[in-house]
Amino acid sequence: MKTKYFLYARKSTEDEERQVMSIEAQLAELDEYAKRENLEVIEKFIENKSAKSPGRGIFNEMMAKVKDSKDPFGLLAWHPDRLARNSIDGGQIIYLIDTGKLISLRFPTFWFEPTPQGLFMLQVAFGQSKYYSDNLSENVNRGIRQKLRRGEWLSLAPLGYVNNPKTRNIEPDPVKAKIIKKVFEEFAAGKHTLESLGERLSFFGVVSRNGTKICNSTLQGTLTNSAYIGVIDYHGEAYEGKYEPIVSRATFEAVQRVLKDRAKPRKNKKGHNFPFVGLLRCGECGAAITAQYAHGNGGTYRYYRCTKRLGPCSQRYLREDLVVAQLKQAISKVALCEDWAQKMLAQVDIWEKDTAQSSQTFAQNLQIKIKEIDARLDKLVNAFLDGYIDKEVYLAKKEDLIRSKTELLQKKADFGRKGNFWIEPLREWIKTAHHAEKLASSQNFYEIKIFVEKIGTNRRLLDKKVILDFKKPFDLTFEYINSYDKKFFAQKALKNPSFSLKTEPSPDWSGRLDSNQRPPAPKAGALAN
Repeated sequence: MKTKYFLYARKSTEDEERQVMSIEAQLAELDEYAKRENLEVIEKFIENKSAKSPGRGIFNEMMAKVKDSKDPFGLLAWHPDRLARNSIDGGQIIYLIDTGKLISLRFPTFWFEPTPQGLFMLQVAFGQSKYYSDNLSENVNRGIRQKLRRGEWLSLAPLGYVNNPKTRNIEPDPVKAKIIKKVFEEFAAGKHTLESLGERLSFFGVVSRNGTKICNSTLQGTLTNSAYIGVIDYHGEAYEGKYEPIVSRATFEAVQRVLKDRAKPRKNKKGHNFPFVGLLRCGECGAAITAQYAHGNGGTYRYYRCTKRLGPCSQRYLREDLVVAQLKQAISKVALCEDWAQKMLAQVDIWEKDTAQSSQTFAQNLQIKIKEIDARLDKLVNAFLDGYIDKEVYLAKKEDLIRSKTELLQKKADFGRKGNFWIEPLREWIKTAHHAEKLASSQNFYEIKIFVEKIGTNRRLLDKKVILDFKKPFDLTFEYINSYDKKFFAQKALKNPSFSLKTEPSPDWSGRLDSNQRPPAPKAGALAN
């Protein structure tokens, strides 16, 4: 009786088998071999999966048919490593040969007969295939470890980066990197949900591969990806990436805090629009301030009150529009008008240029002194080796020079780390204080809340009044503007004897349109101090 054969062709898409013949090439070679050897192939099994570990569905289906058949079968494949690269699948084939279910294995590139010698050679072939797979895996892992030590990115670049085939690393995309940085900063400020963040990216033209808005799960992974701060996370271990970060660590950590806060489960599914919840605490008992709706006078209103969870409290409700008015008044106290902000920013630019020039000069002077010490060390060593000075003198002089060089290197490191560190925070403070002028007339309550949290501490509600202490450096803005308020009142009192400081409201500089009515911008010395 003529033996019937199952044809099996396999090609893995993994890196380790890139050099193996394609499925089409294997089928063509096997069909030609079957015709030449007059083999009867009754069924073909084609699979695209690695044989490194057991669990191939099509291979197991073929083996099940061999086991269930009453008549023995043969297998036709390009090479034994197409059938198995692991001990379980290889042992299964040998066992079927031992039990007589398989009576023939045919390979165009390998000879086999169902004899003890043939079985031994087949086991050697399977062992070689497994050894090749294991060894290749070890080589790949070693290469990965080396790339990680060099700080190179291992795979496809994350959103905002591009792969550089020359350096075998990633680098920021000229356009998308700026977009990613911007949306990180906006999300850290609480301006977005994952849904609105996807819409924001779509507005900038950053979409998925099929042209649709990026899904929330992908955005979640992007916001938590430490690659954007220059850290490669591989199998739970962090490595220093030798590429340019897109996002600052402070911004990244702020984003993680926002995600963590939003991940806390809510007791009820229905959402409420209470923008100032969590901003204030009760000034009497210290409990949290909550909010609720109230109906009356033909409408629905929002009120804020003490939760009274810490004990009895006499504080009463306060309507939201009154809370907003007081918060805007607090914001206006640290608001810088347009002409102030422009003058301050211009002065900061001047300081930045002066600092850069002096920094360069200082660094150059330090480097010159370090080179001088190196030259003196060389001369000292040569003098000692030539016998011109004693060992005791040599060691004492060397210790002095080394100590001096160490001090200079420390100064250089400290200067490089600090440098003009105060320039950018000062510029950011001015811009933030100028933004307060716009918020004082804004209706974006959530942005007002975020800004108040930024400028104020010890925020509380007492006797229907919002009270807070200004954080540094916004306390300086308040004190400076307040000092001009007093001069304004004093001058007005001299002109009008009936004027009372107790009844006259404090002027709101942020609401004035005429710059001549505002106090003059502070001098350069005031800013520097």
